[in-house]
Amino acid sequence: MIAGVDAAQKVTLEAIEGALARIRDAICVSPCAQSSALSALTGSPVFLKLENLQRTGAFKERGALNKLLLLTPEERKRGLITASAGNHAQGVAYHAGRLGIRAEIWMPLTTPLVKVSATRQYGAEVVLHGTNFDEAYEGAQEHCRETGLTFVHPFDDESVIAGQGTLALEVLQQVPNLEAVIVPVGGGGLISGMAVALKETNRNIRVIGVQTSLLPSMVAAVREGHPVKVPGVTTLADGIAVRVAGEKTLPLVRKYVDDLVVVDEEEIANAVLFLLEREKTLAEGAGACGVAALLHRKVSAIGKTTAVIVSGGNMDVNLLARIIERGLVKGGRLVRLRIVLPDHPGALHQLTNVIATHRVNIVETSYHRAFYGASLGHTVIDLTMETRGPEHSDELIEALRQAGYNHERIV
Repeated sequence: MIAGVDAAQKVTLEAIEGALARIRDAICVSPCAQSSALSALTGSPVFLKLENLQRTGAFKERGALNKLLLLTPEERKRGLITASAGNHAQGVAYHAGRLGIRAEIWMPLTTPLVKVSATRQYGAEVVLHGTNFDEAYEGAQEHCRETGLTFVHPFDDESVIAGQGTLALEVLQQVPNLEAVIVPVGGGGLISGMAVALKETNRNIRVIGVQTSLLPSMVAAVREGHPVKVPGVTTLADGIAVRVAGEKTLPLVRKYVDDLVVVDEEEIANAVLFLLEREKTLAEGAGACGVAALLHRKVSAIGKTTAVIVSGGNMDVNLLARIIERGLVKGGRLVRLRIVLPDHPGALHQLTNVIATHRVNIVETSYHRAFYGASLGHTVIDLTMETRGPEHSDELIEALRQAGYNHERIV
């Protein structure tokens, strides 16, 4: 029997309900409150399911715990091994520690420090290996064969999929008249489990998956009809940076998921910033993908009561700083202009007067006399400025044009 068919038979609504009963005492019911800002923006009721508030900062512990609780005494005794970009690692490490099971976690060298540190603090042994999830996974699999440890797959496992599906049962209880759910997608464990629970409860609920455009492995798999390896790249959405969709998750996605869309890096950054500013919650790049799809109209929520899964919030603070900056740029609130100025006293003062008149704040300057084609008697200045948004930026640029300044926008 092929893996996909086997998974379709094993991942049922009953299996997901059983998983919820099994993990209920150890997994919190995360909030699912209506977002006033997103509801106003889309013209429909939008709810945010905040899985970033789980004990380990992500939904992954649902599937990890369900798998651990179903292990035989012999499998527990041998100890566990897994590969993860971070969130599954923490889920396995935390619950293995609670249950007294030794765990070895293989993570890519590029894993954010916050995820590596948290995994170690939960008591697991961490092995950093490879430049991406796939290389870490291959290393862990080889070590598993050598040592006989019990492998806990991060997404392509029926028990893990059923555990992730418990999230959907909570959303169904929390959101009256639910009509659509938007879910971040990596290898497909979360969306396949949720889709089974949602569709087997109410076939009319739309299930929409969101991937990063840099690693659209599930999109490619659905298109080709089988898992396809996409090129490995670095992405803000490291939590869903999976190059190959699961063999067990793909048939479930093809059967139950209505649509898959992609969002780019700037859109993800903008969504992280939106959640910080407007919803007062921290989402990692992967966790913000569903919100990015709504903000940038990759999916339509008009007329539909929609739940968006904020799947995780484990982010390195240095990466967060870069994401905030990129989000400001994408939102038109941070703009950089290159302006040609006469090289004489008072020229900069005249320029800054124009800028100050329009209540724009200068945050960084850089002068160039020998570069960018500056002629003798002129200088080129790069100005990075804070504005209120795109309309405010356009207002400033028009004022500079009317004042006779030769300028270009740097993107």
